[in-house]
Amino acid sequence: MSRNGREVWPGHVMVGEVTSPFGIDGSLKVFPTTDFPERLLGLKEVTVDRLGGSRPVLQSRMHPPLAVIQLAGVNTREQAETLRGALLMVPEERLPKLPQDEYYWHQLVGMTVMEADTGRPLGRLAHVLRTGAGHDVFEVERSGKKPLLIPALKSVIKSVDVEGRVMTVELLPGLEEISE
Repeated sequence: MSRNGREVWPGHVMVGEVTSPFGIDGSLKVFPTTDFPERLLGLKEVTVDRLGGSRPVLQSRMHPPLAVIQLAGVNTREQAETLRGALLMVPEERLPKLPQDEYYWHQLVGMTVMEADTGRPLGRLAHVLRTGAGHDVFEVERSGKKPLLIPALKSVIKSVDVEGRVMTVELLPGLEEISE
């Protein structure tokens, strides 16, 4: 997944992006890119793209809607300033297991989306949009057409095959027409 032209490292998942320094001790304001921002509080270490590897997390706390994190080796506001926009990642294997029929975004992005009734390919899931309205929206790229926006509702998403990289959906009536 790309963010502002930068890539999340293979085998890693982005959990936040540094927005700015916080105070004078090198602490960082971090915008959580996870459905569970409180998970940032439990991190012992985090991979930082601009630092070229992992750093121990010395302190973390929520400052809603952001987290404030202090990393080992980042001790001044000036050092923190150089990390503005940095991606914070964790290795995939450190992610908590999810209940059945729940998925991490990175598992879904790139899947082929198929219509349940006809088996017709609709496109490729390009983005998961957080709406704040109780459900996410899947943005499906379609060849030669505007993206199709599909609500991430159990009544719409019929199956997800993570291994096969296919999501099967039942489109709401008129959904394709309003995307034309």
